[in-house]
Amino acid sequence: MGNYSTARKQERAVLVGVVTPDETELQEREYLDELAFLAETAGAETIKIFMQKLQRPDSKTFVGSGKLEEIIEYVQAEEADMVIFDDELSPSQLRNLGREFKEIKILDRSNLILDIFANRAQTAQAKTQVELAQYQYLLPRLTRMWTHLERQRGGIGMRGPGESQIETDRRIILDKIALLKERLEKIDKQNATQRKNRGELVRVALVGYTNVGKSTIMNMLSKSEVFAENKLFATLDTTVRKMVINNLPFLLSDTVGFIRKLPHHLVECFKSTLAEVREADILIHVADISHPNFEDHIITVNETLKELGARDKEMITVFNKIDAYKGEGDTTLSLEDFKSTWMAKHNSPAIFISAKDRLNIDSLRKEIYERAKAIHLSRFPYDGLLYNMDYVEETE
Repeated sequence: MGNYSTARKQERAVLVGVVTPDETELQEREYLDELAFLAETAGAETIKIFMQKLQRPDSKTFVGSGKLEEIIEYVQAEEADMVIFDDELSPSQLRNLGREFKEIKILDRSNLILDIFANRAQTAQAKTQVELAQYQYLLPRLTRMWTHLERQRGGIGMRGPGESQIETDRRIILDKIALLKERLEKIDKQNATQRKNRGELVRVALVGYTNVGKSTIMNMLSKSEVFAENKLFATLDTTVRKMVINNLPFLLSDTVGFIRKLPHHLVECFKSTLAEVREADILIHVADISHPNFEDHIITVNETLKELGARDKEMITVFNKIDAYKGEGDTTLSLEDFKSTWMAKHNSPAIFISAKDRLNIDSLRKEIYERAKAIHLSRFPYDGLLYNMDYVEETE
């Protein structure tokens, strides 16, 4: 799962998804478009997408036998480097597919996301979290690594070398997992001490689906330079900046983006990184309003927040990228139009902005200021004279 180098030949990928009765073909197409974006982020080019309608993914090979033959034929003819499945494959599915595709790499969605995380991790904490998630993913799939030894095994009662090696590797990985968990605990304690040392400042955290513009908003509000680009999971490490609006100091943090079908063990490992979310006083939920599936993204983020125990926090919903939004018939909307939509009515308060074009940013600043001021004054009532004032628009 190493880093991708620009000097290496771009790998060519074939994507595979299953449409179940629980989802429409359009939804699965959107999921596979997202998988293609994940593949691009990892450094691969998608050359073909296969979809199949099934009641449920096949327990042996994920897709039916006829579709599997079609995929194998295409992969061999086009000399693809890998096949990526849009769900987490079970150890037996991975083993069976490995036999069918032979030398071709088989990846599932979880494996691909882990690879991107491994490539993006910068700090010791993020690297440790990703490594732990990788080993937890690998542990039940060890047999896959030793299928090449199967032909050496004898018949009934013959314990082949592969099985012995798997047991050895399992012990090594379990020891490594224990070591990484211990290392994470130490890092968590250090981070908890740092958070304690920040005092009682109001804490505001940016949350949202991956690639919605959180880092761009962070840069704009805090006038700092946080890495931002048009790729999934550009930010892995939580960044915290001290901000001041109208003499009111508070902390603003940018966090890793959420995504559908995020591997559970990855969520578990990153719960310490997302401590800033759990401990925040105010969450700014950023959504990319120009994305055709932004409603599903909002649901995904809310479900992840619930899993983190942060769903009931005070929240400001920010609809970003209004400059790229297209209504029915490709119409554009004014700010007043946005304020009268169902999005404004069902998400209170809702702020509509374009971080790229700096549209309506002052409304966001004002909302943050008013809410942070109320929390600050509840903690420090004697500061009332200092903050008993109306919001004053900042000039650039």
